[in-house]
Amino acid sequence: MTGEPRVTLYTRADCHLCDEAGAVIAAVTSELGASWRAVDVDADPEDRAEYGDLVPVVLVDGVVLAYYRVEPDRLRQALLA
Repeated sequence: MTGEPRVTLYTRADCHLCDEAGAVIAAVTSELGASWRAVDVDADPEDRAEYGDLVPVVLVDGVVLAYYRVEPDRLRQALLA
């Protein structure tokens, strides 16, 4: 796996929905051999301004796929597209 991760999860500490989204992302990306990263939305003022009230936020190839919850099948389809 090289280059930028395909999936980005904007998250924050003590967010149970973020933990759930991370588990779904980890499972699907492992299955498909894709890379992902978690970004602390509170670490950057611009990220916090854009996504702070919407976490977890899931992006695939830089495009928002989901807010709050990520459906495994929808993530899988986005990664296979």
